[in-house]
Amino acid sequence: MTNQDVLRELADAHGVATRYTASDGEEITVTDDTLLKTLRALGVALSAAPDGEELRAALDAHRTAEAIRPLPPCVVAVAGDARTFNVHVHDGAPADIQIILEDGSVRSAHQEENWNPPVTVDGQPWGEATFRIPGDLPLGWHRITLQSNDAHHECALIITPARLSTTDRYVEEPVTGVMAQMYSVRSEKSWGLGDFHDMGQLAEVLAKEAGADFLLVNPMHAAEPFPPAEDSPYLPTTRRFINPIYLRIEDIPEIAQLDEETRADLQELAAELREMNRSDEIIERNPVYQAKLDVLHEMHHRGRTPEREAAFRAYVEREGQGLVDFASWCARRENEQIHQQRAHGIVPDMDEMVDFYMWLQFLCDEQLAAAQARAKAAGMKIGIMADLAVGVHPGGADAHNLAPWLAPDVSVGAPPDGYNQHGQDWSQPPWHPVKLAESGYRPWRNLLSTVLRHSGGIRVDHVLGLFRLFVMPRMQPPTTGTYVYFDHEALVGILALEAERAGAVVVGEDLGTFEPWVQEVLAAKGVMGTSILWFEGSPTVEGPRLQHEYRQLALSSVTTHDLPPTAGYLAGEHIELRERLGLFTTDAAEEDAVDLEWQGEVLDRIRETGCFDGTPLADTEFEGLARDERGSTGDLMVGIHRFIAGTPSALSCISLVDMVGDIRAQNQPGTTKDQYPNWCIPLCDADGTPVLIEDLADVALFHRIAEASER
Repeated sequence: MTNQDVLRELADAHGVATRYTASDGEEITVTDDTLLKTLRALGVALSAAPDGEELRAALDAHRTAEAIRPLPPCVVAVAGDARTFNVHVHDGAPADIQIILEDGSVRSAHQEENWNPPVTVDGQPWGEATFRIPGDLPLGWHRITLQSNDAHHECALIITPARLSTTDRYVEEPVTGVMAQMYSVRSEKSWGLGDFHDMGQLAEVLAKEAGADFLLVNPMHAAEPFPPAEDSPYLPTTRRFINPIYLRIEDIPEIAQLDEETRADLQELAAELREMNRSDEIIERNPVYQAKLDVLHEMHHRGRTPEREAAFRAYVEREGQGLVDFASWCARRENEQIHQQRAHGIVPDMDEMVDFYMWLQFLCDEQLAAAQARAKAAGMKIGIMADLAVGVHPGGADAHNLAPWLAPDVSVGAPPDGYNQHGQDWSQPPWHPVKLAESGYRPWRNLLSTVLRHSGGIRVDHVLGLFRLFVMPRMQPPTTGTYVYFDHEALVGILALEAERAGAVVVGEDLGTFEPWVQEVLAAKGVMGTSILWFEGSPTVEGPRLQHEYRQLALSSVTTHDLPPTAGYLAGEHIELRERLGLFTTDAAEEDAVDLEWQGEVLDRIRETGCFDGTPLADTEFEGLARDERGSTGDLMVGIHRFIAGTPSALSCISLVDMVGDIRAQNQPGTTKDQYPNWCIPLCDADGTPVLIEDLADVALFHRIAEASER
């Protein structure tokens, strides 16, 4: 074999793609430089310019390591599947296998025939044995132990559900919900941006006024522990813990510990910040966050009642070392950078700071639980649906505390596509596939259990990342990237296991380039996909997807947070914005012409179903019409939402920005804050007037779209 052949075989052995299919169908051959840097990032011992001998030695070392590994990194099986696994011991030595169940009981495994010959490494022969687990093991997190003479080894055994039981209810009885970016949705009592109290209040309004059965919110993951904080909810410092910026200060029981003068100052501060609720200006998180932190520090300094202390300690005990690690990271950051700037003039010791950051998470947990309780009490079947970001900030808490299970020298992103023709670098470090498996997938389980604790559902952003992630060597452009593959049976199975235990539905954002079997795997597990009106082509006829062709196992909607609101999209805002930002590598006029033609085809497809009946657009043929010739935007949006509501999809979802006629995009993928104010746009109507939660019931378009979306 040539050196290049060996390099590519080595890449295959470590799950690194040597070629992939681009969004336009072109097959991309990954360069040797990218393969080498990606392998090095995964810990393969290679120099910067290895020769053929070094490459062959690395390949042999990988094969040898697999041949003498006592137990697999982890065993993940489906309930009812009596699967086998291999163990390796010194040739002729005993191999005593036991299965320790989650409840402490012990089961045995059956040894199967294995005629593979021994492998000799450094003069020591190693034999291989095959064992089969019982087919009746319960769902859960178990352990396999191997005893061979004096050697003892363990690995995780995880039994996952064959299929989520939560899914079928909504296949049989489809429901509608609303998606909202909570920071942008304010009430009269907000401190300039939406909070947990607003979440519960919004859920109540949506249940009562729009018949919604769920509220899909942006990720609630924690950003930096103090300003300046990252605006993007999709670039958190941790995915396991929650962002205190969403706390409603007045709902915290410890407010009662403040003296009368301090409470008067707090009311004055709140009144000042509430003036921002009626502003259409870009949301500035940092002043709000700092104001809340100053009050929270004062509350923490005043102490807790015995009852509150007991509840807090119970929370800390439940969360375990992960909470301590996160709070310690926050405390170290504060101690290093801003302790001298505290408004109250008190510099606590490290133990007190760690206690403070653990307490903030306790409060977030309480208020998020209260929001879900309000949603369910209002009649929502699902309630709050959480959103799980695909990764974390490279300089954040998870990047530090979970470093043993990450690959920080590559960055997650996306190859060039229609969203961004230059590709995208999200700067996030990916999981290390093998190290994560060797951990028994505990970090994955921990963050899922936290996100699902107070949610009736979860949307997994870029769910394709559970199969493979597009990565590029850090500080290099996306055009130099490739894919790293993961054990999807493990990652998807654990997602299903934790959702099953929480009684939650799961929606995977499965947009992008992927092989068809990926959706089949997700569907078989009861994980719903995502269908966006503008992205759906028909599998049977030329043009847009027919209404009855939409997937049952899907959350279907008109738009997504990565597109402008529908009113803006119909007006071509997504084209104008990308041209303005210089994101096109093609002619913008041609892009606009193609987009206008496709929109016309989609609207004609909707007209053919009768969804425009009862409006002046019932007989309009849209193909060939200019944007300003297509009639009322309100009538267009009514018909569009009727179409989505009439699909067979288990879940349909309305965007709150559409219900008020908003125009501005919340996010333009692949851009930075100095290009566009991503994740900082307040909820406004078509005229740019802010809309608060208390205003929604009086918005005519809100009711028109809610009625059109009834199922």
